[in-house]
Amino acid sequence: MISLPFTIIISVFLLFILGYWGVSLWLWSIYLSLVLFAFASPIWLWGVWAIVAVILNVPLLRRALISTPILRGVRSLQLLPQISETERAAIDAGTVWIEGEFFSGQPNFQRIQHQPYPEASPTLQAFLDGPVENVCRMATDWEIHRRKDLPPEVWRYLKQEGFLGMLIPQKYGGLGFSNLDYSTIMVKLASRSFIYTATVGVTNSLGPAKLLLNYGTAAQKEYYLPRLARGEEIPCFALTEPTAGSDAASITSQGTVFRGEDGKCYVRLNFRKRYITLGAIATLIGLAFKLHDPDNLLGKGPDIGITCALVPANTSGVILGKRHDPMGVPFYNSPIEGQDVVISVDQIIGGVEQAGQGWKMLMQSLAAGRGISFPASCTGIAKFVTRVTSAHATVRQQFGLSIGRFEGIEEPLARIAGITYLLEAARVYTCAAVDQGEKPSVASAIAKYQFTELARKLVNDGMDILGGAGICRGPRNLLANVYSAMPIPITVEGSNILTRTLMIFGQGVIRCHPYLYAEVKAVQENDPVAFDRLLWQHLGFVCRNIFRTLLLSLSRGTIARSPIPGPTARYYRKLTWISAQFALLTDLALLCFGGSLKRHEKITARFADIASWLYLSVATLRRFEAEGQQPEDLPLVDWSLQYSLMQIQQAIEGIWSNLPILAMVRAIVLMSCRLNPVGQPPLDRLGSQIAQQIQKPGLERDRLTAGIYLPTHPDEALGRLEQAFVLCTQAESATKTLKTAIRKGQFTAHSSESPFSDPALNAAAEAEIISAIDAQFIRVAETARQAAIQVDTFTLAEYQLL
Repeated sequence: MISLPFTIIISVFLLFILGYWGVSLWLWSIYLSLVLFAFASPIWLWGVWAIVAVILNVPLLRRALISTPILRGVRSLQLLPQISETERAAIDAGTVWIEGEFFSGQPNFQRIQHQPYPEASPTLQAFLDGPVENVCRMATDWEIHRRKDLPPEVWRYLKQEGFLGMLIPQKYGGLGFSNLDYSTIMVKLASRSFIYTATVGVTNSLGPAKLLLNYGTAAQKEYYLPRLARGEEIPCFALTEPTAGSDAASITSQGTVFRGEDGKCYVRLNFRKRYITLGAIATLIGLAFKLHDPDNLLGKGPDIGITCALVPANTSGVILGKRHDPMGVPFYNSPIEGQDVVISVDQIIGGVEQAGQGWKMLMQSLAAGRGISFPASCTGIAKFVTRVTSAHATVRQQFGLSIGRFEGIEEPLARIAGITYLLEAARVYTCAAVDQGEKPSVASAIAKYQFTELARKLVNDGMDILGGAGICRGPRNLLANVYSAMPIPITVEGSNILTRTLMIFGQGVIRCHPYLYAEVKAVQENDPVAFDRLLWQHLGFVCRNIFRTLLLSLSRGTIARSPIPGPTARYYRKLTWISAQFALLTDLALLCFGGSLKRHEKITARFADIASWLYLSVATLRRFEAEGQQPEDLPLVDWSLQYSLMQIQQAIEGIWSNLPILAMVRAIVLMSCRLNPVGQPPLDRLGSQIAQQIQKPGLERDRLTAGIYLPTHPDEALGRLEQAFVLCTQAESATKTLKTAIRKGQFTAHSSESPFSDPALNAAAEAEIISAIDAQFIRVAETARQAAIQVDTFTLAEYQLL
């Protein structure tokens, strides 16, 4: 006979095994029956259990006695989120890509690791080395800012070489590049000037061309796409209004259908738009408005809904010509107005059939677009900041040392390098998905939010490292204009506050949760059959995640399987642990807040942070694997993953601290979180290793900053800095020998002289402290250093003309 303690141990062991693997309801029923048998339960308990087991496992009985009453209660109490038509369009836009894995509690890393991670094609590389290199060479960022516009020759070149139609297929006269190709080009353009990306970005990723490609009629495509590809038309897209920003569905621009004297149908438009990039110089306006048809001439009822149409800018009633001044960054951003503007219904994008489908068009286009343009621009900026700060930290000296030797500088340098590696990983990963046909709305929202926020942090770090050289404007200043521009990507295409608090998790949980959206539909449609099936699957899902979270927490993730052996395996295990906890927390928050969860934006923002850093983590791991697990990249991978896990830990603690659960339960959970954290800050020695690694010329620094524009001429600020960086590094050994000799008293420079002055270097060479060749090395390096650290000055008259 088996002893009682052993029976208890076996029962508990099986409980956790079954719970961890999430077995079906009937297997749970068999388990409980075996437990009753093992403990010799009385007959009456067997009878009760038999009735319960039959009810739970016979769908007809379960539905009638349990699920249908619950359905009635959920409907009456509105425990699930209510979804409006505009919200439904936003949620339905795009596809659920790997984001769904995070909500599953058991991510499929085989799927994640088999997502494409492509490289630049020969065609793309030729375009980067040719037209992109040429256009970057044609104007410096300072020159563009002084002119408050791109020079005329640059505009001509952009049109001539097809920059305005990079995503338009070749059959329409475009370059036919993929999204990854376009993104890679934008990286290089962004490293030269934000104005390039602001100009090129709208014409390619958000505007008439993209909408025409996806929804336009054959006639519209044949006419407009070649003109857009050749730059004969300058497009803009007009959505935002004075009273409709984040709540874009509340636009007040109106279009009214009427029949003209010729018997054809027309639309009379009245609109007032603002913040429209390229608006002041646009020749073709993509316009979003609410379409009304009081006489039902189109056969779609009186209120058709949000519609998108093409409006030639020279149409009577269109008012252009004014500009906004966004932070002094001189790209065209403008208001647009229209008074009694009349267009044919044929100008509706997609024709009459697509009237009223404008919101769906916009949401589907943005679902993919947010993950392309701004992430590319921000990656280019990050690589540029890495290049500038690593060189400056080496060239600039204080207290007789390069400032990059100080730990206070090492910390932001490591952050800049680690996040740059992470951003490049996520950029390629996201673009590859879109090129595979995905429209990953949640991943794109994550990309838009995190790339712009992280780029802003890197630029701030860069400004701190440059110090006075960063705040004095002029042709020598490499970061001031970028610093001024950073609030712009934070604000547009969905403000970052909105994106974080509403879009990533608020809409993402409904779209990506394995059961929630289907449950909401079942409740709204009052479908007891579907609700019963989903409810019990959902309960099993919660049960599984409770056991998984507990066991993974106790083991710190070590019991999870990693798809990859080696140094990154521990990160896969931790991400599995986090995913289980994330899925459990999601369902706990839904239970606590019900349908009002989306209004608790501080909570949803923390959930968004977890989802964001999970995504950035898997993208980083995917890059490391795809690039052959380069050993020199491992410190960057370690730093990026540790930084990501730290952000996740902070978000988890914030959620537990604010869930409306019993204070004692919250205190216990928080204590366990802090004693058993999923992540901690990267170690100081790891940051020091990365900071010193990027302060050396060579392959590692070049690979981290690959794909940006690098001027070589010393007349340009970055060319001058790079030259000084290389020369100072080459002279480092000789300089160290000289300083050591001075410190030991082997050689004394005249008190009025620098140890690097010509007399001092000549004397050191004569004393054989250093060789004559080394003395020349130091002399050339010091000349380059002095040239590189100078800042711009202006006469009063010159300054007034800036």
